[in-house]
Amino acid sequence: MTREPFFTIGYEGTTPSAFAAALENAGVDLLVDVRAVAASRRPGFSKGALSASVNSQGIGYVHLRALGTPKEGREAARSGDAAGLTRIYGAHLQTDPAKAALQELKDLASGRRICLLCFERHVEGCHRLLIADWLCEQIDAEPTHLMPAPF
Repeated sequence: MTREPFFTIGYEGTTPSAFAAALENAGVDLLVDVRAVAASRRPGFSKGALSASVNSQGIGYVHLRALGTPKEGREAARSGDAAGLTRIYGAHLQTDPAKAALQELKDLASGRRICLLCFERHVEGCHRLLIADWLCEQIDAEPTHLMPAPF
C-alpha cells in the first residue's frame, strides 16, 4: 500500500502568504495544529484566522490541543533545554488525552496529505518532531519538513 507523504511546518519568521504557498506547493490537504495554545501575536496565525485562510485554499484545519506541549515543556524549549523538552513531552504523550489525540492523528493521516503545525521554524527542538517520529512508525512514511520563505 502506498502511503501519502506527510509534512511539518513552523510559521516562525515567515509571512502568511509564504506559509500558504509552502502548503500549496506540497499539496497539503489537512493542516493539523499541534500547539497547546492556538493563539499567536503574529497576524494570520491564530486559530480562527489560520483556519479561515487555509480553508480558502481548500485545505482543512484541525486543532489537536492534546498534542500541544505542556507549559513546562514550552519553558524548556524556550531555554534551549532539548533534553528537558523531550522528557516532559514524552511523559505527556503517555497521558490518556494525548494517546487519544495520537490515534486521531493516525486516523487523519490515512489517505490524506497532512501537515503538522507549530511555531518553531526549525523542527529540531520542537515537539512536532517527536510527533512526526511517532507517526513515521505508525504509518511507515517519512515526513518532509517544510521551510516557508522567510520575511
